Amino acid sequence: MPTPTSSAVSEAPTVTRPVTSTTTTTADQATIGKSLVIKGEVTGSESLYIDGRVEGSINLSGNRVTVGRNGVVSANINAREIVVLGKVRGNLTASDRVDIRSDGSLTGDVVAARISIEDGAFFKGGIDIRKAGQKPNGEELPKTMTPSGEVATAARA
Repeated sequence: MPTPTSSAVSEAPTVTRPVTSTTTTTADQATIGKSLVIKGEVTGSESLYIDGRVEGSINLSGNRVTVGRNGVVSANINAREIVVLGKVRGNLTASDRVDIRSDGSLTGDVVAARISIEDGAFFKGGIDIRKAGQKPNGEELPKTMTPSGEVATAARA
């Protein structure tokens, strides 16, 4: 009985990449393209990538706003996370973090729990680091009990 020989074809190892909850895919993100100009108020419940021009206000409090390399924004931005690769003129309020990348430019004040400014980035304004659940004067917001017995932080006035 002949013994089986190994074949010359070998299988490539399968690489799996875990998907984390902080990763935003293009399916979860709306895009404002290079040639688009929006004047007014932008609100919603999904992440936003801006490569065009936006003037007015952007309020996506639970999501990420990314201003792309071609993006030019003249607006106050309120989001969970804000990434600046292009030009922003306005105040940024992030419940989590603000990232100003090396080609980014921000003229305006920042209120966030965390901030990073890469070498080469332009920034002119003030920074207010606030933990989640903190008033503008630095005091903790009062904690209340929810019907389920969980502790919740009261909303800002």
